[in-house]
Amino acid sequence: MKIVMLGAPGAGKGTYASRLSKRYGIPHISTGDIFRENIKNNTELGQKAKKYMDEGLLVPDELTCDLVMDRISEDDCKKGFILDGFPRTIPQAEALTEALSARGEKMEYALNVVVEDEKIVKRMAGRRSCPNCGAIYHLVTLPPKKEGICDKCGTPLVQRADDKEETVLKRLSIYHEQTEPLIEYYNKQGILHEMSGDADVDKEVLRIAKVLEA
Repeated sequence: MKIVMLGAPGAGKGTYASRLSKRYGIPHISTGDIFRENIKNNTELGQKAKKYMDEGLLVPDELTCDLVMDRISEDDCKKGFILDGFPRTIPQAEALTEALSARGEKMEYALNVVVEDEKIVKRMAGRRSCPNCGAIYHLVTLPPKKEGICDKCGTPLVQRADDKEETVLKRLSIYHEQTEPLIEYYNKQGILHEMSGDADVDKEVLRIAKVLEA
């Protein structure tokens, strides 16, 4: 089962991907993790990616696609995988389609997690994280027991720059311009299904599972 997760930043793609990963016993693969892993292991592809990242440049599509293809060639992906964070643009999607096609394979499902922009801004602006242990809280839906302090390790919580309202609005603008066209790209292939980013997670996972298993 080969799945690609679509949706705006903060829509809940990662939450759904990790639930589906457990349900089907297939890896949840995020491009950020692939980059970090390759750089940590000092692979040839990792060295190339690091060069761009150190200069503050975006890693080129072709190299990103090579890294993803390298990852999904590993043994744990034999039954399938869930891609989260890639592709982000039409050229990346085309490169992925081409690379899979060369192996006689193709993406089977594209799951688009739908949430209104206003809700995403509220959701992300309320997030707080622990710089020490990485625990994540939300001022409204998951507040810490003591205001501003991590329950797990007692460290003062911070708001990541990524979660500040102006940053979220900028990320949403880039998403609509560059990534949203992927919805139509996969819709034309007849593999697009929508998920609600507002629904009860367990119920929505069961609902989409019926679609995937039909």
